[in-house]
Amino acid sequence: MTLAALVGRAVRAVASDITPLRESVAFRRLFAGQVVSLVGTQVTRVAVPLQVYAITRSSLAVGLIGLAALVPLVVFGLYGGSIADAVDRRKLVLLTSTATMLVSVALLVQAVLRVNSLFVLFACVAVQSAFAAVDSPTRRAIIPQLVRTEKLPAANTLVYGSTQLAIIVGPLLAGVAVGAGGFGSAYAIDVGSFAAAFYAAVRLPSLPPGEGARRAGLASVVEGLRFVAGRPVVLMTFVADLIAMIFGTPAALFPALAYGLYGGGAGTAGLLYSAPAVGAVIVTLLGGAIARVHRHGLGVVLAIAVWGLAITLFGLTSTLWLGLGLLAVAGAADTVSAVYRSTILQVATPPGMQGRLQAVFIVVVVGGPRLGDLEAGAVATAFSPRLSVVSGGLACLAGIGLLALAVPAFLRYDARAAAARQPAAEQPEA
Repeated sequence: MTLAALVGRAVRAVASDITPLRESVAFRRLFAGQVVSLVGTQVTRVAVPLQVYAITRSSLAVGLIGLAALVPLVVFGLYGGSIADAVDRRKLVLLTSTATMLVSVALLVQAVLRVNSLFVLFACVAVQSAFAAVDSPTRRAIIPQLVRTEKLPAANTLVYGSTQLAIIVGPLLAGVAVGAGGFGSAYAIDVGSFAAAFYAAVRLPSLPPGEGARRAGLASVVEGLRFVAGRPVVLMTFVADLIAMIFGTPAALFPALAYGLYGGGAGTAGLLYSAPAVGAVIVTLLGGAIARVHRHGLGVVLAIAVWGLAITLFGLTSTLWLGLGLLAVAGAADTVSAVYRSTILQVATPPGMQGRLQAVFIVVVVGGPRLGDLEAGAVATAFSPRLSVVSGGLACLAGIGLLALAVPAFLRYDARAAAARQPAAEQPEA
């Protein structure tokens, strides 16, 4: 075999598997629409804390954005998952997309009118978080309806890759938009991006409730929580992510670090927000290699350990480009962890409970960083931003180490054995 052939085989072996995009037209539409809308979402994700910091010059105030989003996320996320299991998911995505766009319009209006009110900003964040808490688990619950079970790792890698690509483009675009045209320009980008998400949802097939679904309500939510509590490996995927995100998320400190430590401005903050996603996109290009790992529990633990170490070192450096590189390493590790955690959950969950379990997943994945923002902002206010970053990274390392020792079954989890125990899946929608 020639050298070129060997290189070609090696590249194909590690490259991301795009089979889900080729096989399912519906998944391809969902994927494309989500990529565009996520860019707008990430623009707002950066513009809001920059506006809060511009008004207050306080990292604690920036951290409180997380608290404003957390309560509606938990309340509406858990109940929203039960709704996603009880209704046509296509119609629900259309409703949540429209409502979220209207909140972005409100953010645009307050910026144009120069209201500069923390109450208005926090209220918009809270309402948008409520609708996003229903929208996100619904979209994630749709994926197993559109993609074959054996291709779920590949689909998850593509989804996380597109998300991280949006996290690169969105913050950079936000930094440019805020610097050139003010906060209104940034929010206008978000409003426009929702057109893609709406079009993709319109073109989806009907997605009725799966087998085993029940009427939405408190009993449905409790049933989902009991399902999680009764499966230690699934429960540990949530606990592991909470450890990483609560202690190791420095995002609330990026404005203070950009203006203070690095002597920059909105553009520098945009680089910091984007850096983890750069590493995440790079690692998703190696999706073929990620999908061939079957010890998903061990993969989660190792990935979170790398995340914690990278965040710790980021807090110790004063060089911008080295700091950006360490954030990229952290982002790559976080994406590997997310792919494995998502696959464990999707394989373990019956079709009629996907919405509720994905709701728990979203509450943890989004709520963890929100708590992390609050923790990081509080420690930075009491001590310093750098001490907040370093102490959080070290706490993450200690926490994931204790988890690995406490639940050895998580380390032994093998995706092949788990898939073999599942009943034959229904044919996904084309």
